[in-house]
Amino acid sequence: MRLKNTCTKDLRLFLHAEPLQILSILRSTLFSSSRRFSMVFGSGDFGGHCQILIHWKPQLLQGVYGMGFNRPSKIQENALPMMLAEPPQNLIAQSQSGTGKTAAFVLAMLSHVNPTNKWTQCLCISPTYELALQTGKVVEQMGRFYPEVKLAYAVRGNKMERGSKIQEQIVIGTPGTVLDWFLKLKLMDPKKIRVFVLDEADVMIATQGHQDQSIRIQRMLPKDCQMLLFSATFEDSVWKFAERIVPDPNVIKLKREEETLDTIKQYYVLCNNKEDKFSALCNIYGAITIAQAMIFCHTRKIASWLAGQMSKEGHQVALLSGEMVIEQRAAVIERFREGKEKVLITTNVCARGIDVEQVSVVINFDLPLDKDGNPDNETYLHRIGRTGRFGKRGLAINMVDSDHSMDVLKAIEKHFNKKILKLDTDDLDEIEKIAN
Repeated sequence: MRLKNTCTKDLRLFLHAEPLQILSILRSTLFSSSRRFSMVFGSGDFGGHCQILIHWKPQLLQGVYGMGFNRPSKIQENALPMMLAEPPQNLIAQSQSGTGKTAAFVLAMLSHVNPTNKWTQCLCISPTYELALQTGKVVEQMGRFYPEVKLAYAVRGNKMERGSKIQEQIVIGTPGTVLDWFLKLKLMDPKKIRVFVLDEADVMIATQGHQDQSIRIQRMLPKDCQMLLFSATFEDSVWKFAERIVPDPNVIKLKREEETLDTIKQYYVLCNNKEDKFSALCNIYGAITIAQAMIFCHTRKIASWLAGQMSKEGHQVALLSGEMVIEQRAAVIERFREGKEKVLITTNVCARGIDVEQVSVVINFDLPLDKDGNPDNETYLHRIGRTGRFGKRGLAINMVDSDHSMDVLKAIEKHFNKKILKLDTDDLDEIEKIAN
């Protein structure tokens, strides 16, 4: 790899490393410099023959280091050369939450922005309001030394006047609102978008209307717009959708055995009914120290009942469900993120999009099912992915209360080829062992 600055002082370093791995060497130089740097390196993903040129802006490097990134994660190492290449390259990538993929595509968006142009140049669509806000936080963190670049949220509740023009260079939103901003309100010109990111594609196609809206958005964009699509899982339906959205893509696809997070220990508890489940939950809390926990229920009714029971036991409980308005949901999530509540009980509404490092335990009070009552493997993956984030150890406990739920558990085991061990919650010594 060869690195050089493009100004008069010629700095050349010849190193055999990935670009993010050498940034620590340059930290002090870059932080005191207003120069623009370029990195040229060969990537094995391109057969070892292609050299990719990446332009690094010092403001972005300061943001990267400010977020604590010292070396790239697997997805960053593989995806950044493609996303930051000149000319830009399209990408379909499989990556879990907590692996650094958001930081990777945010860096790509910030790198391609021209701050002197006061119109939208980068667009990211997410399946939920919560995930859009989560991504926006990463943009704000990484771009805090780059104040010329502005961010807008195209989400329900953000009222805009027809005929006004969005001057923010980056827009993050949900498909329906983005479509309205393009077509009804005409706030943005789709032909000026340079980078288009579609995050959580598997959730996008599972949400009514989002798939068609996403395709309509993509068709309005210019042919030379860079298309980046991310998904945690790649069932056939997701793959077909991805191919419609991203032309001529580079593909980063994990093997199935890499799909489940190895940092998460998984257990199941045999119960007879919801009261049994609650008793097991109390035993778990009585035996191990839990920083923060997320508990998933199948229905709002069960979630509400459980929240009441845990509150009676003295736990600080937050309840999140789909009928809440956006402002209520945002307030609940923020309180949980700040640690004001230690337990978040929810339905599938927030199986993704919540990054809370203190979540040490995820409990499936009810195992996830699809609309036909079959095991929902993707939702299971995203639920337990709330713990064990950023390489930390995590714990997932599944409540099994019937022959059917045992069949569901066995199907999930088989799908991920990962053994889920039985836990006896009446044995406090056994519970203590799983926390070590």
